[in-house]
Amino acid sequence: MKRIVCCLLMNLGLYVSAQQSCPVIPLPASFHKTEGNFSLTDQTLILVNQQVLEPLANYLQKELLKHKSLTLSIGKAPSSSSISLNLNPIKKADTEKYQLEVNTGNISISAPTANGIFNGISTLLQLIRQSAGLDIECWKIADAPKYDWRGLMLDESRYFFGKEKVKQLLDWMAFYKLNRFHWHLTDQPGWRLDIKKYPKLALIGGIGNYFNPFAPAKYYSQEDINDLVLYAAERHIQIIPEIDMPGHATAANMAYPAYSGGGTDKYPEFTFNPGKEATYQYLTNILKETDVLFPSQMIHIGGDEVAFGNKKWNTDPEIQKLMKAKGLNDLKAVEHYFIKRMADSVIKMNNKVLAWDEVADAGLPAKNTVVFWWRHDKPNVLKTAFDKGISVVLTPRIPLYFDFVQDSTDISGRRWKVGEYSPIEKVYNFSHQQIPEALHHEKNIMGIQASLWTETVNSNQRLDYLLFPRISALAEAAWTRDDKKNFEDFQQRLKAHLEYFKTAGIYYYNNKKSNPEPLPKKISVSYID
Repeated sequence: MKRIVCCLLMNLGLYVSAQQSCPVIPLPASFHKTEGNFSLTDQTLILVNQQVLEPLANYLQKELLKHKSLTLSIGKAPSSSSISLNLNPIKKADTEKYQLEVNTGNISISAPTANGIFNGISTLLQLIRQSAGLDIECWKIADAPKYDWRGLMLDESRYFFGKEKVKQLLDWMAFYKLNRFHWHLTDQPGWRLDIKKYPKLALIGGIGNYFNPFAPAKYYSQEDINDLVLYAAERHIQIIPEIDMPGHATAANMAYPAYSGGGTDKYPEFTFNPGKEATYQYLTNILKETDVLFPSQMIHIGGDEVAFGNKKWNTDPEIQKLMKAKGLNDLKAVEHYFIKRMADSVIKMNNKVLAWDEVADAGLPAKNTVVFWWRHDKPNVLKTAFDKGISVVLTPRIPLYFDFVQDSTDISGRRWKVGEYSPIEKVYNFSHQQIPEALHHEKNIMGIQASLWTETVNSNQRLDYLLFPRISALAEAAWTRDDKKNFEDFQQRLKAHLEYFKTAGIYYYNNKKSNPEPLPKKISVSYID
């Protein structure tokens, strides 16, 4: 009798486990598998109930052609085999929620907004790609994200990857419902954005990278930017440019030295000069062009690590004059004065000002500011931002800086002071609920973001190795409620995704069983870490 009971309990456990698992990353909020399959054919119609949904239907068309060699048509009349996209606006709706139902005769995606419809399409495409053929398992899914901001940052100042690689990253972001691409375009090693008013920024500032200061100039033309912004928008991703200031300005100062505030032997020409009135107009002109190129109405101005290279501010006559005129007692006060003036310029352009967590106490207006908390060892800075009512994106070095190693045996990459690093499980389990200072400030937390700095990256292979499959874990950490997350279940679902990576030619990390760590070439010049 005991043996029978044990067998029944085991079978029940397997049944419950099967019910809990949905073959989608990130895991939906609610799902239920139903009987039967939907047969997808070239005769299946994509139906839309409003004209505004036609671009989404076209996106679905292109993805099905790309991955399943299917040529579906868009229509409005009912069909015996259809995928219907239904926009049902309601007041005070979660802008990204959706419902997906796969029946034996049709598939329907309903949402109050186009963003929600896109999320439903992303889930459907995963279900379709999971199928061995064209018979799709029937599911009922109701879903909404945990965080509004689900971001990825790429540093292309230190190493330039180019438009096609960025498009590939945007494709994977869309696949995983990540919706903010933070683009670090300017820093010490290179300036990667064409500014018409100041062409030498790209032509001279674009020379070199972290590994080779004499590499030919590489940058994105404004036509490239327009192309990528449109490509991202089709995937419901906003691109947020970062123009770093007042530090990390070396590349810009190589092009236009008149606006340099100097640096140190280790970090030459590191800062813009806050004592020159012309500096503010120069940078405002740059930000005006940036605003035109990027419609997200958010510009990141950096604001970090200024003290590493502001030594000459102590002796610069114009900066000393500014300090006396404005009653600025120290260099930190000068830094805050600069940040506030440039933030004013961004806000006047009807943009939110985004910056790293050093600006939390700079006196910026809370309603127009977003702080990126990156210094995981400084929770007091996070508390300062919350106390001031500032919105925050969480991107702590541990575990969300993807330049940190992910395996204890990795040779290249960063580790924290006590040897901490960022394996996929730590990325997966990250939540604001792990941070005491964040527990009672959910309304001020916009979301989370992984940041990939490229001091150890000078190839597409190494970029892939650091990003995949941690991007999958990031997606679930950003989307799925904590009480729904289960790392063992995630690992099972991830197996199919490793095959997707392989098919796409992605050089992903897989416990080094098949893909050894690709090492960067010897670094020939040292920049800030």
